[in-house]
Amino acid sequence: MVNILIVDDSMITRLRLHNILTTNGYNVIGEADNGTTAIRKYKELQPDITTLDITMPGMNGIDTLKKIREVDPEACVVMISALNQKMKILESIRYGAANFVSKPFDDDKILLILQEISQSILKNKSTIVK
Repeated sequence: MVNILIVDDSMITRLRLHNILTTNGYNVIGEADNGTTAIRKYKELQPDITTLDITMPGMNGIDTLKKIREVDPEACVVMISALNQKMKILESIRYGAANFVSKPFDDDKILLILQEISQSILKNKSTIVK
């Protein structure tokens, strides 16, 4: 099972993601509503995948991504942003985001992206165990 940390300043978005993910067999191990909390929870929980909103008050998603990647250079982070943030999306990819999803997101699209990433993670875990 893949463990996921959801980071978004919108409680509604966090709830929606939580419901989509748990309904489809993912284990949501934590949530954060800002970058500072996200970094702390990332260190504590060590999720397989983190979903990360780009636009948040205080520390934005790009800066949070950078900090998470400092803690764990192999961190798998999927950025979530509004369609009008193309430059931010490109910047997040440059800083190591695994993929991105545009808001408003389609359930099937986010599940497809997470399924592809999850298969890779689970394959790597089984290789390490052998």
